[in-house]
Amino acid sequence: MTVKIFIKRKVSPTNVLDLTVLLKKLRSLTLSQSGYIYGETLKRVDRQDESMVISTWRSLDDWNAWVNNSERIAIQDEIDRLLGGKTEYSVYEV
Repeated sequence: MTVKIFIKRKVSPTNVLDLTVLLKKLRSLTLSQSGYIYGETLKRVDRQDESMVISTWRSLDDWNAWVNNSERIAIQDEIDRLLGGKTEYSVYEV
């Protein structure tokens, strides 16, 4: 069953550029992952410090394989260090 992943991050204006570089690395890797369908990055209008990535995957197994990918984990760790907090993930069935 197809799943949508909502990835929420708190972003300070001082680290937007560094975050953008890391997200581009992550997106580049994601494009070659089995089961990845589509993704988009959104900036919240009423809260300048919040961003949301919504990605669509063929199955929960495909998403879990990506979450456990060592290259993804390394980049995600850099993102969390940069932002000073953990990224929030929510998984929904379509």
